[in-house]
Amino acid sequence: MRILLVEDDPMIGEAIKVALKDAAYAVDWVKNGTSANQVLESGEYQAVLLDLGLPKRDGLEVLRLLRQRRSHIPVIIITARDGVENRIKGLDTGADDYLAKPFDINELLARLRAVIRRQGGNASPILSNGLISLNPATREAQCSEGAHLLSAREFSLLYALLLRPGVILTRTELEEHIYGWNEEVESNAVDFLIHSIRKKLGMNSIKNIRGAGWMVTKP
Repeated sequence: MRILLVEDDPMIGEAIKVALKDAAYAVDWVKNGTSANQVLESGEYQAVLLDLGLPKRDGLEVLRLLRQRRSHIPVIIITARDGVENRIKGLDTGADDYLAKPFDINELLARLRAVIRRQGGNASPILSNGLISLNPATREAQCSEGAHLLSAREFSLLYALLLRPGVILTRTELEEHIYGWNEEVESNAVDFLIHSIRKKLGMNSIKNIRGAGWMVTKP
């Protein structure tokens, strides 16, 4: 899953980036509102973590422009502006959630999982297509053969597929879920990860659509 982090404080930004990568997210980090707006016009993300007090362009303006483009990307505001009026303004401008600094990183991760679930039309904390179940909080996959703990990239790939069962994802789309900007895309990484997941969950866990990509079956 690819996340855009918009945060100008280097210490806070680095701490969030590390925590997100440890939780199996691919992270792109920008440090001002102008860059955030440019990236959001062209990039595909599962969620945005957005500070408000940004250089060049305020976070609320970034959010307003995003919603004017009819983008439905989930946005969590992360800011030191913790007053009730600020919360109301942020939510009414189009944010999906609002978290005041300082916050516990585990709470941020839980809120992130929740907004991504809702965006995918799934209120349950467990993703499932009837054959495979995936717990985003523990990275554990369950199938008829038992439970298996997935690596960070195995989890990211399977999560992307289970968010859209029945939809074929191309190699490029899966790589975008797995890698951030500054990470080198390894040759045949998608093939290797799918092979590894199939060893744990069975050959039919992920379907190969020749010449198109991969998918998991619909429930």
